[in-house]
Amino acid sequence: MLDGEESNVVPDEASDFIKFVNDSPSPFHAVESARLRLVNAGYEEIKERDNWSGKLKKNGKYYFTRNRSTIIAFAIGGRYVPGNGISIIGAHTDSPCLKLKPVSKKASAGYLQVGVETYGGGIWHTWFDRDLSVAGRVMVETKVEPNERQFEHKLIKINRPILRIPTLAIHLDPSVSDGFKFNKETHLTPLIATATKILTNGSDNNDKSESSTLNHHPAFLDLLVKELGVKAVNHIHDFELCLYDTQPSTIGGVFNEFIFSPRLDNLMMSFTALTALIESTNNTETLCDDTNVRLVVLFDNEEIGSKTAHGADSKLLETTIRRLVLSNIDSSTSEKDRISEATFEETIHKSFLISADMAHAVHPNYCEKYEENHRPQMHKGVVVKVNANQRYATTAATSLILREAAKKYNVPLQEFCVRADSPCGSTIGPMISANLGLRTVDVGNPQLSMHSIRETAGTDDVGHAIKLFKGFFEEFPKIDSYVVID
Repeated sequence: MLDGEESNVVPDEASDFIKFVNDSPSPFHAVESARLRLVNAGYEEIKERDNWSGKLKKNGKYYFTRNRSTIIAFAIGGRYVPGNGISIIGAHTDSPCLKLKPVSKKASAGYLQVGVETYGGGIWHTWFDRDLSVAGRVMVETKVEPNERQFEHKLIKINRPILRIPTLAIHLDPSVSDGFKFNKETHLTPLIATATKILTNGSDNNDKSESSTLNHHPAFLDLLVKELGVKAVNHIHDFELCLYDTQPSTIGGVFNEFIFSPRLDNLMMSFTALTALIESTNNTETLCDDTNVRLVVLFDNEEIGSKTAHGADSKLLETTIRRLVLSNIDSSTSEKDRISEATFEETIHKSFLISADMAHAVHPNYCEKYEENHRPQMHKGVVVKVNANQRYATTAATSLILREAAKKYNVPLQEFCVRADSPCGSTIGPMISANLGLRTVDVGNPQLSMHSIRETAGTDDVGHAIKLFKGFFEEFPKIDSYVVID
């Protein structure tokens, strides 16, 4: 073996993550990617609308989705009884992006354009001059017979560049060298075609009368029809589509040490949490001996505040825990109501949440932006995030529990807090902790260029997070028995 050859080997976990993120250009795709992995691991789908009583069994593995953009998966320990704790890891499926407006049809100076709006706090200048396409979900009418109408959610990902947001030539705006400034409404509008080619190809048929045609370019709708394999434009009734960069996620660096990718925030933590759950429950021996439920929740809408029906600031996690507590009690309705509330409160105080969201790696060109003793580096471990103003939910007690798991599984940890003169971001951790009174620690893998269209992280850190989370699932009940802090 040549010197350095071993260090050039890409960890399997990083390669698997590359596939996951490339398959997940939208939250809907991320949930579908997660769902398929769960099914392959033997997880059974349940529905929120169904009665779970009597359906959930010890050692059983289950999942459900909400809005197809949020997913919860859990496995019930063989020694679990109502009132025991739940070992939880929470992350989110969404990332800052551009989304098509309900009426996207625009044209200017001989170009057909697509109207978009910004979602979340993206670094929007990074979206200029990129090869863009669209992905998301489309509501399709699949049955049109009288009295037999049926609508379905269908995923779509157009796998080639169809959109571009061009910058203005420096000759026409020399000031761009001193700072790139633009208007998000007027300058962040992608091109999709030229009027000349539309006329040549006869795609822009203005005689079409469907309302969707009036709202969107017929040529764009024709492309959706072709990609979905539906019979006609009027079978497409609505959609939620986001733009994405068609350049795939990839491994880079001299020693294959970097992941260059979109949506690292927060698909990396979604992937590592999900993988850890699956790997921990593949070991039937540890699951059979577990007194807890092991649960992963991947929420949507974190980037816009989480206050939606499928976001972390909803009742989703609370109602799921209540139903888990109640589903294993076989008694009269009145007794269930009484016991479920008592056991729910007992469960909450025996449970623990790891809020997993990406962290800031120190930037070599902007070291002064980081507190001098808190400069996380790639490959040196999962970052524990702390903030005195509780923008992160970590406390001394909750970080101790995490450190015990990390120590047993030999996972390196780092610490991060922002400078006193710097603003601090937040996560789903504080809101869930506050809403439920749930012990919580905030962690994440270190990355650069957070919220850019292309971000950077370390290949080794994928495995670090999986190992830590798997250890948490397997060891938390034991650790909690000797870390007694009420």
